[in-house]
Amino acid sequence: MNTKHLLLAAMAVSFSTASMAASRDHVNIVGSSTVYPFATVVAEKFGKTTKFKTPKIESTGSGGGMKLFCAGIGVEHPDITNASRRIKKSEFEKCQKNGVNAILEVKVGYDGIAVANSKKSKQFKLTRKDLFMALAKDVPGKDGKLMPNPCKTWKCVNPALPDSKIEVLGPPPTSGTRDAFAELAMGGGAKKIADLKALRKAKGEKDVKALMEKLGVPMKAYNKKGKKVFKKVAYTVREDGAYIEAGENDNLIVQKLEANPNALGIFGYSFLDQNADKVQGALIDGVAPEFELIASGKYPVSRPLFFYVKVAHIGKVPGIQEFVNAFTSEQAWGDEGYLTDKGLIPMPKAERNKYATDAKVANNLKM
Repeated sequence: MNTKHLLLAAMAVSFSTASMAASRDHVNIVGSSTVYPFATVVAEKFGKTTKFKTPKIESTGSGGGMKLFCAGIGVEHPDITNASRRIKKSEFEKCQKNGVNAILEVKVGYDGIAVANSKKSKQFKLTRKDLFMALAKDVPGKDGKLMPNPCKTWKCVNPALPDSKIEVLGPPPTSGTRDAFAELAMGGGAKKIADLKALRKAKGEKDVKALMEKLGVPMKAYNKKGKKVFKKVAYTVREDGAYIEAGENDNLIVQKLEANPNALGIFGYSFLDQNADKVQGALIDGVAPEFELIASGKYPVSRPLFFYVKVAHIGKVPGIQEFVNAFTSEQAWGDEGYLTDKGLIPMPKAERNKYATDAKVANNLKM
């Protein structure tokens, strides 16, 4: 490339940078409905205490947020996406393909996934196996082979449970909460069934196919890694009305539980904590969804929370780095930080220090 072309290229980059800075004067954030209330509190404090405008935040779900975030670079795309699960390899690759090459990953803290009902009804005591047998599309019958889920009541799932209709309000497939619930609750429950547990560990055509035949899994679902076949069985939610997709608005689920005392709802611990006067969390494997039990790892359905930052936008859209610094401050996410009042389970101090350091230098994510 000659000197003239280099000059023109440099001018184009300079113009693009100036155009980006001039086109938007606030941070745009999308993503997880679980992280949304935490990000909103930080954004409101940030807008009141700094020279920058309050970031605009949209609750799109983790999957929806990743799709918007990874679509490209420029002010028409969001700067940050919240996620109630880690970015998937396929999403990371989509980002790279669309020029979103430098991504900062920040783990925010931890959250438990509550299975809750109205305080007008009795508290449920469930196991992860109960949740799998109640909500999976296909479950083992008496002969051990998979069959369409026949259970209409909780008593059908487990004789110790109430003889009430299975009616569970939960997030859609675009939600990180749905992904985490499928893995931790339903997958955890499926592993309690011997043949499914064996399928998950199976490798090699002979062993995988033998277990698929024993379970009655159609051969079109075959994969040489039994774990992938296991996921198709364990994570697939029934579609006959027992599980009701209630959108990305967890507050709406709480409202519906108040209106229908017979239903259960799935959402993050922070929403349970904020609505403790209206709803109660079920015990899962004998453990309650409580702050200390989630923090200690004893509560079996818990997961980390994240947000992801487009490094190319830092310094171009005003306030991004400063907002990240505010979120990762001890005042916000520390043991005594204001986010703990909203239900965030803090990371250990050493882990907080690592992510805060990464955030300050915009450490690039590698997968």
